[in-house]
Amino acid sequence: MISASIPYPMRREVYRRDGFRCALCDSTKYLQIHHLYPKSLGGANHPMNLITLCMYCHAAIHGNALDATRNEQTERKEWAWQAAHEYLADYYAPDWYPWDG
Repeated sequence: MISASIPYPMRREVYRRDGFRCALCDSTKYLQIHHLYPKSLGGANHPMNLITLCMYCHAAIHGNALDATRNEQTERKEWAWQAAHEYLADYYAPDWYPWDG
């Protein structure tokens, strides 16, 4: 399902920036765009807040890794969020600002 909140040209820009690969595991399958900081919490709908993830890393970042125990899901969620945060912060340093406004 493609979110209508991210314009197609911006989605294409994010996929291109990330080399049409998951930014966390380099997979080229089942790619999705993820807001690092949710719009509901003030995250911008901008490439500085968007990252390409495969469906497995996307599930992990939301704490829904189906092949993991509850403790493993928590660990994967923390790892995935930290890795995504570092990826975007390093890419856009020193001007990284993922918030609206």
